[in-house]
Amino acid sequence: MNLIFKPEAERDLTEAYEWYEERDKGLGSEFIRAVDTCASQIQRHPEMYPVAYRDVRQAVTRRFPYSIFYLVEEDTVVIVSVFHASRDPRIGKAAPKAYYSTGR
Repeated sequence: MNLIFKPEAERDLTEAYEWYEERDKGLGSEFIRAVDTCASQIQRHPEMYPVAYRDVRQAVTRRFPYSIFYLVEEDTVVIVSVFHASRDPRIGKAAPKAYYSTGR
């Protein structure tokens, strides 16, 4: 199964990496490793995580309070956002919905 990150998800990752790196040198890299580990799990077992909205699924990273929202399209996992748990939950619910409003 292929795995791709939408530009919005890449932006989420970059912002979080920079934030963690500013707090503690090396912590940003640990965050990226945690996301990579979760993304690998998603890639191997995409149906194992619950549906959050329509066919967008949600996986929670370990150690860091982030969720990965993704879709399974044929033989590809599309990560649409990487979302911090403490952000406004209305925004979190909008993340998967926004994917549909912009026309895949």
